[in-house]
Amino acid sequence: MTNYTFNESIRIELQDASLTGDLAIPESAAGLIVFSHGSGSSRLSSRNRFVAKHLQQSGFATLLFDLLTGSEDKEYNNRFDIPKLTRRLIETTYWLQQDPRTRDLNLAFFGASTGAASAIGAAAAEGPQIIKAVVSRGGRPDLADTVLMDLQVPTLLIVGGKDEAVLEMNIQAQNQMQCIKDLEIVPDATHLFAEPGALELVARLATDWFRKYVKPEKQQPLHQNRP
Repeated sequence: MTNYTFNESIRIELQDASLTGDLAIPESAAGLIVFSHGSGSSRLSSRNRFVAKHLQQSGFATLLFDLLTGSEDKEYNNRFDIPKLTRRLIETTYWLQQDPRTRDLNLAFFGASTGAASAIGAAAAEGPQIIKAVVSRGGRPDLADTVLMDLQVPTLLIVGGKDEAVLEMNIQAQNQMQCIKDLEIVPDATHLFAEPGALELVARLATDWFRKYVKPEKQQPLHQNRP
């Protein structure tokens, strides 16, 4: 059984939005994994919550939150506005580094589908002093192609073996990356990893990557003021 020092819904107050999130911090947390959801999804995504629960049981804090407000999400184009979503993720990172509940935890990103593009974009912008690792599940790193060569954060790409179009996009993205990187293919899995055992394997692969690169020492100070 996991014991928590904090496990509640929160409000993330940014300059142009107030966002809803679910923050879970186990005792002696090894780091904080921030989830960036794909288009049409939310912090209530059953797949991401499954991965988050596995991470919590492994000693990681997690934040599942909505990058868009309710009214913003009703405008379909916002869901694919990668620059806007990336800015929101960066601003949320600054917010987390100032909040007393999370400011001493090292940070990493878990991005799913289009959310992986914003995770990669934010990690490329903030660098390895701030973001320690990125994991992409069925992600679209091609939507962040302009920053792939600038990315310095250790990045794991997880793709279903039967998700052929997305797999090809991830192979091409991996070839452009100059950072520590790996590509894990989940055999016989499709885009949503709905096959028996597929999501469990995703959770284990992500946890192993974060264990390797997200260390529990104190986070580095911000290298610039919050925008």
